[in-house]
Amino acid sequence: MIAVGLMSGTSLDGVDAALVRIHPRGARYAIEVVRFATHAFDDDLYAALLRALPPNRGSLAEAAQLHRRLGEVFGRAARAVLGGDTADYVASHGQTVFHDGDRGITLQLGDAFAIREAVCASVCYDFRSADCAAGGHGAPLVPYVDALLFRSDSEDRVALNIGGIANVTVLPKRSEEIVAFDTGPGNMLVDALVRARTHRNQRFDRDGALAARGRVDERILAAMLDNPYFALQPPKSTGRERFGEQFLAEHRALEHLSTEDAAATLTELTAITASRAIAAHAPSGSRVIVSGGGANNPALLARLGARLSGARVERSDTMGISPDAKEAVAFAVLGYETLRGRSANVPRATGARKPVALGSIAPYELNALLARVEAEC
Repeated sequence: MIAVGLMSGTSLDGVDAALVRIHPRGARYAIEVVRFATHAFDDDLYAALLRALPPNRGSLAEAAQLHRRLGEVFGRAARAVLGGDTADYVASHGQTVFHDGDRGITLQLGDAFAIREAVCASVCYDFRSADCAAGGHGAPLVPYVDALLFRSDSEDRVALNIGGIANVTVLPKRSEEIVAFDTGPGNMLVDALVRARTHRNQRFDRDGALAARGRVDERILAAMLDNPYFALQPPKSTGRERFGEQFLAEHRALEHLSTEDAAATLTELTAITASRAIAAHAPSGSRVIVSGGGANNPALLARLGARLSGARVERSDTMGISPDAKEAVAFAVLGYETLRGRSANVPRATGARKPVALGSIAPYELNALLARVEAEC
């Protein structure tokens, strides 16, 4: 099956598009990433998203306009990564614009029918709502795919994705048990700091260069670690509503630090909260497989390695999956499960009452597609 997976995360980097060959192999899948590209949001769309997202309060009109615009951008990204090839289906996560896991409320924008028009293929979308309807947070969903791709019978593993928010999936060897949850901020706070300090001329700390030159302010770090989210037990999820720009405003002492020291302190916050989560829930010495934009930050990886002594901390490309492509690939797999009608949430991770099938379908020659799925499985 040829699929396009589309993902736009809380870092607002743009649309990640992965062209993937998926082959069912018993309960699992063999995955081949044919092509991958990230299509950055232009400055106008990026600014419009920031205006609409928490802590700002966008209007319904702005949300409707963004839904359409994002659908068109996602559609162009899908068409570009296809490069003239034909997809059996597209799976789009969309762009999260609101998430309150405790109340089971989540919203992703990006018109699936605009994507369908761009590529002439069925589109699987709205993956989170079914889990919310079953009493879950609607997040994290990628742990299901982490288990399919990374579980091992010979070693304990942890999949750590560091996007705007960081999330972890604990995969003990020879066990079907999965522990997964959002550990807290990933790149989101450092990104917000860099935007503010550079008057939006830069969107992130490239290669962790600022953090590498700075010194951690332990007093401010301790104050940030007092946030009650870090003491909650899983299942739990979070987002920009808690760790957006307003979090920086709550810790105004950061304003008195240099950009380098503030970046180092915020990077340490990500490293310490992720490492504490892993130490609390994963077997000692687990192999930690890092994906997401944070995998491209040597300063952050170094801090994780220092705090996880005895663990192997490495990028997911050592497992054959690009760190940047991993979540787009994951939603391509979740789309296949939608087409098969198989449950793909992990209730222990999301808090849902039961396993449920995820996703809606914008159909294009759907009967023929489902026949191909049945034949392939």
